Amino acid sequence: MKYVQMIFSPTGGTSKVANIITQQWSSTVETIDLSNPEDDFSKYTFQEDDVVLIALPSYGGRVPGIAAERIKCMQGNHARCVLVCVYGNRDYEDTLVEMEDIAKQCGFSTIAAISAVAEHSIMHQYATGRPDVPDIKKLKSYAKSIMTKLQTAQQVNELKLPGNRPYKKVSAVGLVPKANKNCVNCGLCATKCPVSAINKENLKTADKDKCISCMRCVNNCPYSARKVNGAMVSIASLAIKKACTVRKECELFI
Repeated sequence: MKYVQMIFSPTGGTSKVANIITQQWSSTVETIDLSNPEDDFSKYTFQEDDVVLIALPSYGGRVPGIAAERIKCMQGNHARCVLVCVYGNRDYEDTLVEMEDIAKQCGFSTIAAISAVAEHSIMHQYATGRPDVPDIKKLKSYAKSIMTKLQTAQQVNELKLPGNRPYKKVSAVGLVPKANKNCVNCGLCATKCPVSAINKENLKTADKDKCISCMRCVNNCPYSARKVNGAMVSIASLAIKKACTVRKECELFI
């Protein structure tokens, strides 16, 4: 048996949540980085007694398309699976049910699911500093409940997850980061881009057809040289302000 965490976390929030959970299970956890465009994801196969945590951010209430594509390359072979959806305190809508369908398609046996909140990757005024102390306490408790289910060989029942099928329509991206005068052409943004949207020969902008507005290039730039259009961010912030005002809490489905 092995413990594996499969994570798509361009700016680190989803990774924080995943690590809090898996650290309660084992000191030895293999990590598969779904944001690595150089990896061959078809090489990953699992056994029935493995425990696999799949942790993804919610992008506009849906699973990031590139993460879905990469997971679908793998063979679950009835490995036990825990789904974790991380969102910026607005709503995760159809993300969990879509994750459940992807896991089933790959041959995983889903035994539990968690929704968790992390600081918004674009509008940092929402869910600032989360996961915070109360979140961490809940996530650790959820991890222990899931481990109890695993150890007692409880029957795996179909989970009742919030969300709709068919899923909501994928929203247009629109927020494509560009480089400013601080750029020194180090190329880190291009190297780390999960979808290879930045040309190493032209770092000024990104391919708008490839960019998923994950904000990794903005978050990782050591010179703070990449930004998105401030006016567009302000408009987007106002659009979700009401939904983000009330604190959302982590949830466990088991």
